[in-house]
Amino acid sequence: MGYTDVVAVLRGRIAAGELAPGDRIPSTRRIVAEFGVAMATASKVIAELRREGLVRVQPGVGTIVVGREPEPELGRGRILRAAIRVADAEGVDAVTMRRVASELGTAAMSLYRHVPGKDDLLLLMRDAVFGEFPLPAVPPAGWRRQLEVSMRTLWALYRRHPWLARTTSLTRPYAGPNQLEYSEWNLRALTGLGLDEPTVLRLHLALFGYVHGSAASLESESRAEADTGVTFWQWVEARESQTRSVLESGRFPHSVRVFLHADVAFDLDEIFETGLAAVLDGVRARITSG
Repeated sequence: MGYTDVVAVLRGRIAAGELAPGDRIPSTRRIVAEFGVAMATASKVIAELRREGLVRVQPGVGTIVVGREPEPELGRGRILRAAIRVADAEGVDAVTMRRVASELGTAAMSLYRHVPGKDDLLLLMRDAVFGEFPLPAVPPAGWRRQLEVSMRTLWALYRRHPWLARTTSLTRPYAGPNQLEYSEWNLRALTGLGLDEPTVLRLHLALFGYVHGSAASLESESRAEADTGVTFWQWVEARESQTRSVLESGRFPHSVRVFLHADVAFDLDEIFETGLAAVLDGVRARITSG
């Protein structure tokens, strides 16, 4: 049983009133005992219920069910919020009209009055999450600083919603107003630097592609950890002896030097920052060369 299954069970108990506002929800130890999951998975269950606003921590008491305000009438905004919750918790493959309707407690056909279908739903979800991290009203001075702001903000957005990379395409762009804010920001930053318009566009797409590519594996890692309860480092440690035997075969001296002996932590944010600096150095070289 995955953590999303446990979340669904506890969410159902809350909806049915078996766990009423003010009641303590099962502790992580009780979740482990009842559902046969790992402690890490049980912790993710409670974290997801808190993220959904179903429970909160009350000092001296524990994690309790919160009172719920009446749901607003069904509309596009509410549908998008439900679809994003599903994608965040279960991955984008789980997002179907039927699954979102189930999340909302309504019939799938009722969604079609507000969203034409799944493809349109995914596009609208994508643009909606781009609106979660608005760029500053006043850009900082200098093209490089402006691009650092937009690219770091975009990376943070991908980190919040790991499924986003699966729904974003350089070859089939979607002109959503929130996503276009990022394009407008980058194109403005690159304008007036002596570059022709085709070069400005290509550099913008290269920057966007760098962030997109860096985020490509976020969803698969998030789903693997959620489904198995095994973190990245636990997975690496479980295969350490096998990895060493391959690296120390004598065929890969540079890999041995870097992977086994260098004091380097595998931190995605640090890797992103290193790559971003290299990409922006390349933009600067292009500007300098005219």
